[in-house]
Amino acid sequence: MTTLALITSHAPSLVHFRAPLIRKLQAQGIQVLALAPNFDEHSRVAMQALGATPIDCPMSRTGMNPLVDAINTWKMAQLLKRLKPDIALGYFIKPVIFGSIAAWWAGVPRRFAMVEGLGFVFTPGTNGLSFKRRMLKRLVLWLYKLGLSRAQRVIFLNPDDQAELVAAGLLPARKGFLLGGIGLELNQWPQQPPVLEPVTFLLVARLLREKGIEDYAAAARMVKRQHPQARFILLGGLDDNPGSITQADVEAWVAEGILEWHGHVPVQPWLAQASVYVLPSYREGVPVSTQESMAVGRPIITTDVPGCRETVVDGVNGFLVPARDADALAQKMLLFIHQPELIAPMGQASRRLAEERFDVHKVNQRLMGVLLGDAPKNGAKA
Repeated sequence: MTTLALITSHAPSLVHFRAPLIRKLQAQGIQVLALAPNFDEHSRVAMQALGATPIDCPMSRTGMNPLVDAINTWKMAQLLKRLKPDIALGYFIKPVIFGSIAAWWAGVPRRFAMVEGLGFVFTPGTNGLSFKRRMLKRLVLWLYKLGLSRAQRVIFLNPDDQAELVAAGLLPARKGFLLGGIGLELNQWPQQPPVLEPVTFLLVARLLREKGIEDYAAAARMVKRQHPQARFILLGGLDDNPGSITQADVEAWVAEGILEWHGHVPVQPWLAQASVYVLPSYREGVPVSTQESMAVGRPIITTDVPGCRETVVDGVNGFLVPARDADALAQKMLLFIHQPELIAPMGQASRRLAEERFDVHKVNQRLMGVLLGDAPKNGAKA
């Protein structure tokens, strides 16, 4: 039986985003080994219910301690040697880099890396990249080059990330494969009629500055001055990332009356209350929250940046605005308030685009073709 090691740095993502792929692999007779650091009980039980084998693997999810990462990579290679998978697929930054090296070191015959976004060091600030971030970017580029050279194919969610790494000389163009967004079980996200009164805007994101949350709050403040009845909802939990929004920041916006914050909660009930979905992020892979909103039939306002622009045909299912531009964001919000008749047809266009681009079964069929079809067949270390 063919065995695939699916390597991630965040165990819950296997449940939330990879269950359809695991089911498809199992249906093809492929045994799935789910490798992640520190499985929680829910994720472990969910993997077992899917027929996959959850395995704790040595990896620090965050931090950049070279010695710790090197030791963990060696330990992961020893683990993979014992498990003897035929295929390894890593996703998220550390599994892409260190998982690919470990798989090569262990002699795994078929090795794949999925780049789901290049990370915050590739996201310029208001004045470009700071000196510290430029130095960090150089280090990350070197690590990417090291890791991607050990993968036989590199799978990308958006063309900008692929173009940037090819232009930087990190991989030859022929080695990349553009998959697009990872997709959704569309039947679990049925289209729903939008709320039109009051016009209600929704943003779902981890509370990080790079998600454009401060721009969302600033735009909400501008719109509220003219239309106090408009609603602005924010969903998402606090984060310990250095670039995070603080609880005091959010509570100040709530106290000011410009937005509602409901923390980390299930999204679907709130999408049912929304008119328009907003994601003013500075860079993404292809955001799942936007795919979910499109499936439910909501127009999208998002930024014209890598990953986000893959979800909008400007003027058809929503609008693209410049990143870090609260004024432009507010203008598009006002357009929906002044012309609410745009909401339903643009939402229908979102659903059609979701069916064309983000049906997980179509996406996984393409991904399976790469994993099983066109990788080098020899097991030699590349």
